[in-house]
Amino acid sequence: MVSDFRVGIRASVPVLVSALPFGLLFGALAADNGLTTAEAVLFSALVFAGASQMVGIELFGSHALPWLIVASVFAVNFRHVLYSAVLTPTFRQWSAWQRAVGFHLLTDPQFALAAKHGEAGKPVGFAWYLGMGAAIFVTWVSEAWIGAEFGKLIENPRALGIDFLLPIYFTGLVMSFRQRARWLPTVLVSGAAAVAAYLTVGSPWHVSAGAAAGIALAVLLPPPASTPLLQAEAAH
Repeated sequence: MVSDFRVGIRASVPVLVSALPFGLLFGALAADNGLTTAEAVLFSALVFAGASQMVGIELFGSHALPWLIVASVFAVNFRHVLYSAVLTPTFRQWSAWQRAVGFHLLTDPQFALAAKHGEAGKPVGFAWYLGMGAAIFVTWVSEAWIGAEFGKLIENPRALGIDFLLPIYFTGLVMSFRQRARWLPTVLVSGAAAVAAYLTVGSPWHVSAGAAAGIALAVLLPPPASTPLLQAEAAH
């Protein structure tokens, strides 16, 4: 179990590097919008979802109605409901408290890796999952503290090209699924819907719009008999 935990920590390293400026930025934004350092840390620990945290803190600073803040955070984070549904069979052997911890620590990259393990017939052990999730969680919350305590450490991420780190990482995750059947049409439809929503409705609603369009297409398309990934795994 200790070795699996360490493997999970190593798997988190690319995520930690790419998410670093955004964790610091959230802390700085939280301080700018009137939160204390302790409140920023608590916010980050309880919500633990980068994009929706940014949306929530901006709405909080603009004194939006509480229901609008909750609805906006839910809309941006709705994909996690779908992630949980996909991973539930994978977590079936886990105890109730392990599933509770696992779903709280669930992030986009962690979902991608766990889903790939499950599709390949590999067990998703709690120790491995916890190693990756705990490393990301602790680092993310710590970054919120640093950002809130010391202000905007990175005033203009775009000037340094840092804002491209996370999109590049997520593009890599999407490309890792390219051997799956229906991958290309799903990605194209999802991307087109996200761009259209961004240009018409604006951010952050384009995230949910793209996800909904991709899911709708996947539901409408007939399921393949088996995926190339599973076929390759069976051949071994």
